[in-house]
Amino acid sequence: MTDAMNAGAVAFPTKRGRGEKSSPTIYDIAKLAGVNPSTVSRALSKPGRVSAKTQKIIEDAAEQLNYQVNPFARALPTGRTQTIGLIVADITNPTFFDIIRGAETTGSARDYTLVLAESAESPETELIAARRMLGTVDGLILASPRMDDEKIRALASDKPVAVINREIEGVPCVVPDVNKGISQAVRSLAANGHQQLAYVAGPPQSWMSSRRWEGVQTACDWYKVGAVRLESSKPTVDGGRQVARDVLASGATAVITYNDLLAIGLMQELQAAGVQVPDQISIVGFDDIFGADFTTPALTTIRSPLGECGSRAAALLLDMLLGHDGPAGPVRVDTELVVRGSSGRLIA
Repeated sequence: MTDAMNAGAVAFPTKRGRGEKSSPTIYDIAKLAGVNPSTVSRALSKPGRVSAKTQKIIEDAAEQLNYQVNPFARALPTGRTQTIGLIVADITNPTFFDIIRGAETTGSARDYTLVLAESAESPETELIAARRMLGTVDGLILASPRMDDEKIRALASDKPVAVINREIEGVPCVVPDVNKGISQAVRSLAANGHQQLAYVAGPPQSWMSSRRWEGVQTACDWYKVGAVRLESSKPTVDGGRQVARDVLASGATAVITYNDLLAIGLMQELQAAGVQVPDQISIVGFDDIFGADFTTPALTTIRSPLGECGSRAAALLLDMLLGHDGPAGPVRVDTELVVRGSSGRLIA
């Protein structure tokens, strides 16, 4: 066993190469603290097995020596690495920034490290990444997963899994309630004289994109606004630019997009073509990502509490690791309309 495994119940000294600066071991801590190495091992691997006074002396010595516990060494006696995994659909999409931060903050507060991977919007890549991560992490969070339900349930049968932006029976989920925010958006657009609305959809495999379209249809029916669904090539700024011609051809004077990136790209392309936003076309994004208010005009959007989603998913996962049952149904969080300059009264 190497020095990197000193957090386990048993450790042995290793030889150091000439001139090699080695990391401190439990033997170094034991010498500084004036205790046995076995006492140090117990204190670092299972706090509470030594007296509070001895624990403090050992922790102070470890800090003085800048000793770092190896989580994989800790896993040998405990079966736990104190790490949780998070897989996102696209790591370049700002939508996931707050989700990552929320999950990391909650995990760190409970002494867990977050390990990150992305699927690049591919169900196959997502499954490969999930299987690899489950070999080393204690549990897994899937943010906007693209895999089908059965594959996700199979992963959850191996280790605890929590999901964000997707409802899957039998798997703990955190889901923004899109209906509230969408209803507010359509009501605002209708009040500003818009009678025809286009919804620019996200990836075909996105569960949330379908739910948002359903929410748009329901709200438009209620407020007597026509609705048409348009497909995007990809949920990015470039995808928003590419769908601009379809938006103009649809005759819609208001648009709700699957996410803010599509809205930003659409706005840029329409403005380049001489279309005035919002006088001729109002644009509403989704999520309220960082930078949504950097555009000219600033983007009206339906805010999803992304940080809360990440935090609550991590909390669900960590509770399951403690042996608690997951919630009976999805954990829902509210969305809300944030009105800025890209939506307003239609000027014929």
